[in-house]
Amino acid sequence: MSGPDPGNTYLQQVVAQQAVLEDDLKARRGPSGAAMPPPPPGAPPAGPLAKRERALGGAPGDRGGSAPGPVDVRISGFWRWKNVLVPPNAFVVHTRRGRERPLHIGLGVSFRFNPATDSFLVVPGATQTILINAYCICRELQGVLVQGYVQWIIQDFAVAYRKLDFGDDEDPMRLVNLQLKEQAEAAIKDKVSTMGVRDVLSDKQPIIEELTARLRAVAEGEDHSDQGLGLRIVTVQIKEAVVSSSRLWENLQKPYRSEQAQIARLAELQAEEAIAQREMAAGRLKETQRLEYERELAELRARNEAERFDTETAEKLRRTRREHDDAREVAELKAETTRHALRMERERHAEEAETGRLRIEREQELKLLEAEGELAVARARTEAHHQQSLMKLDRDRARAGIENERTPASVQADLIRALPGIVEKLPKPAEVRSVTIGGTDPTGVPGLLAQLAAVVGALREVTGGAGGETGGTAGGGRGPGG
Repeated sequence: MSGPDPGNTYLQQVVAQQAVLEDDLKARRGPSGAAMPPPPPGAPPAGPLAKRERALGGAPGDRGGSAPGPVDVRISGFWRWKNVLVPPNAFVVHTRRGRERPLHIGLGVSFRFNPATDSFLVVPGATQTILINAYCICRELQGVLVQGYVQWIIQDFAVAYRKLDFGDDEDPMRLVNLQLKEQAEAAIKDKVSTMGVRDVLSDKQPIIEELTARLRAVAEGEDHSDQGLGLRIVTVQIKEAVVSSSRLWENLQKPYRSEQAQIARLAELQAEEAIAQREMAAGRLKETQRLEYERELAELRARNEAERFDTETAEKLRRTRREHDDAREVAELKAETTRHALRMERERHAEEAETGRLRIEREQELKLLEAEGELAVARARTEAHHQQSLMKLDRDRARAGIENERTPASVQADLIRALPGIVEKLPKPAEVRSVTIGGTDPTGVPGLLAQLAAVVGALREVTGGAGGETGGTAGGGRGPGG
């Protein structure tokens, strides 16, 4: 048997989708088999029941857990005494071996569970959404991609769990969604095959009505009979319809684009014509305004020139008159300044003469005062000198009187006190001579004076002999009258 034509892309795509669909329709469940007796405590679980418990929360021997799958089912207890806690938004059916009817069925029903005799199925109760991408052939034999979605919900779970396959451990709704999706794509393809390309692109309501009627007939049953699947179609919507051929899509758009281009070009021509007319009117108005402006400017320029000439003439006359007035005022000011300078000069000479006279008088007075001062000083000096002379005479007179009144003993005492000083000032003698003074009374003043005269004479001779060329010796002493 020969394969598909390699040049037919659509046929290849259909065959590939068919293969994928056949693989997806196979339920993803563990190996089936007959019910097995309960395993002994501590033995590893086996069979489909054990796989179900592992998917829902762990091994049968676990005390509790939470299922990691799409429904959060918790299983508590151990061995044959377990409790299954179902969330309130999930459907559950609980069966037991030997019972024809389920023990529990409904939305969010929790129950006791014996792994040896019981089995249960949990399915999400939320609204399900199916995305549809249907590759269709329209009446003109052109490829069209229709995109839409279908939302459905379980209405009667007692019917749904018997007629539908919820056995996928990872996603119980996968097979149901896949079956509804295939039915929806088939309905869309059947409806599109009877419609033209323009009808599919412009009006999607016939497709929605046909798809809704077919899905409701399958899911809910015709006239609400018991032939349905226990499901309810919530909504059916077509989002987009796209032509597969880009060339066909461009050809479909060309008439509208050409029409729009024609309308746009006509609008451009009308706009250009209106703009040209407006530009001509604006140019004529602008030229008229320009001529009017030039005339007004010429008149204004002539008027301004006349006014400027009058202004310049008046200004020249005013300046000439002002220059003569200023020259006259300057001459008067100069004459006044000269007169004022002469007057100031006379006053200055008078003030200088008066100042010189006053200066001479002051100098004369100063000289007179200096002479009087010098006379007073000389007079005071003379009087002071006279007084000093008088005081000196009085002092000499007093001293002579004191000397005359002194006793020989006081005179002798003064001489004795002055003798060490006299001796210190005398030069050192070169030789020592002994002088004997006699002939008078040494106790009297004449005798003491004679002795002192002899000592002084000896000292003089010694001094003269030491400093002269020859030396002499002192002879005997003098008497009181010598």
